[in-house]
Amino acid sequence: MVAIPETFTGHLDDVRAFCAVVDLGSVTQAAAFVRETKGSVSRRVSRLEAVLGVTLLARTSRAVSPTADGLVFHARAQESLALLDEALETARGARTEPRGHLRVTASIDFGVEVLPDLVASFRARYPQITIELLITDNRLDLAANRVDLALRLGGAHPDSGYMAPILAELTIGLYAAPAYLARKPAPADLAGLCDHDVVFSRERVGASQIAVSDRLGREALIDVRPVVRATDFATVLRLTLAGVGIGHIPSLVAAKALGAGTLVPVMPDWASRGGTLRAVSLAGRELPARVRLFREHVRAEVARASSGRRLHDPA
Repeated sequence: MVAIPETFTGHLDDVRAFCAVVDLGSVTQAAAFVRETKGSVSRRVSRLEAVLGVTLLARTSRAVSPTADGLVFHARAQESLALLDEALETARGARTEPRGHLRVTASIDFGVEVLPDLVASFRARYPQITIELLITDNRLDLAANRVDLALRLGGAHPDSGYMAPILAELTIGLYAAPAYLARKPAPADLAGLCDHDVVFSRERVGASQIAVSDRLGREALIDVRPVVRATDFATVLRLTLAGVGIGHIPSLVAAKALGAGTLVPVMPDWASRGGTLRAVSLAGRELPARVRLFREHVRAEVARASSGRRLHDPA
């Protein structure tokens, strides 16, 4: 199919300058980003408005903001620029090292406790790839937020508009700080947990029992005494490290502290099911090399952590 010649007659650099103004919220910051003067960026936006025949930015003496037409054009323009960048990346891929910009979102738990080491080791291997992290427990719309990859902890596959391969099956274990166990020795059996202080996440609000299983497939429902509940596992980890009690924490989130010896497992043969870690991306087109490389890097490093090695340990 031949491309229809009817189309946009302006300059791509004008479109990039406009998108930078919207993304950064100011002409000054956009000018610094595209390495031009404020006047040059303003002229680019004005020229783009003239080509399109619409006003894209509402300007005052103090700020600029996109108009309704500007928001619509920005969303489509960003998607088109991303596709163009991917085409350029593919064309160059045979003769250059992987490069480009990667936007990744993850939950607070994963983003605070696991992702920094993953990003550091990935950047060491692929220094030409820059990364932007959106750490939030909100499920961001990938298209609207121009997110390349969402690392999501949970169970269900998202809808058909997404690809969501499983990177790892997760477990939630019981851990404590050595200082806590020095005051109160670890329980000898599951029943002994009822005499200990336990720290839970928001997902356990109202609960006073934990369902656990062991490697032999045995299952048990144990009574516990939750003394503190937190909104996320990252906070549960911090409370556990502070010696508040025995923390009910995903093994992946606890892995770094375990490697450092600041946490120790309590009854390590028993754990709760913790769902899955998925790499979620938009369906319908091939992933750019930078996204595939990061996804597989996460898969490999999480497997290493699950085998008992720290994320940055050599193989």
